[in-house]
Amino acid sequence: MTKILIADDEALVRGGMAAMLSAEDDLEIVGEAIDGADAVEQALLRRPDVVLMDIRMPNVDGIEATRRLASRRSPARVLIVTTFDLDEYVLEALRAGASGFVLKDTPPARLAEAVRLIATGEALLAPTITRRLVEHYIRQPSPDEQTAQRLAELTERERETLRLIARGLSNAQIAQHQFVAEATVKTHVSHILTKLDLRDRVQAVVLAYETGIVKAGQTPDSV
Repeated sequence: MTKILIADDEALVRGGMAAMLSAEDDLEIVGEAIDGADAVEQALLRRPDVVLMDIRMPNVDGIEATRRLASRRSPARVLIVTTFDLDEYVLEALRAGASGFVLKDTPPARLAEAVRLIATGEALLAPTITRRLVEHYIRQPSPDEQTAQRLAELTERERETLRLIARGLSNAQIAQHQFVAEATVKTHVSHILTKLDLRDRVQAVVLAYETGIVKAGQTPDSV
C-alpha cells in the first residue's frame, strides 16, 4: 500500500485529489496539510511514501517545504502539483529535491500512475513537458570543481546513460537503446547517483543540463 500526504492550501483541491486517489485499492491517504510547514510536520510524523506538494502556499511554500524534507533526510518522495506547465518555480522545486511534477488538471488515472511511479523510486522525466521546462530554464553554466571531479569518475557507459536519462528515457528504453538488459541499466543508474551524490533521477537531469552533459534539442541518437 502506497501512503500519500496531500499538501495544498485549497480545501477543495485537497478533497478532490483525496477522493480520486482513495478510489485506488493500492493507494492510501494518510493526511492533508494546509501549507508547507504543516506538510513538513505531517510528513515527518506520518511517514508517507509520496507527498503531493502544491508550490504556491502561504507561510511556507512548497519549494521550501521540499527543501526542508530533503535536509531532514525524509524518505518521502515529493511530487509537485502545479497549475501551469511552465511555472517558473517548478525547476527550483526539482533542485530542492522534488522527484517530478504533474498538473492539477491531470486525469485521475494519470495522477494515480504518477504517484505509483514516484513511489517506486522513478521520476516523472519522460513527459515532454518536463524536458521543455528544464530546457527553458537551464543556462548550462560550467560545473564547479567538485562537480567536475565527480563527473570525471563516470565511465563512458555511465555518461551515456546519464545523457539518456536527461532526454527522458525510461530504464527499459535505455536498455533497448544500449542493447543491454534492463538490470544492467539499473546498475548504471545506481552508480551514477552514488558517484554524483544525487538523490534521484530528477537531480541527475538537472545536473546534466546545468553542466552541458546534454543540451537542449539533442535526441537520444545524438548523445
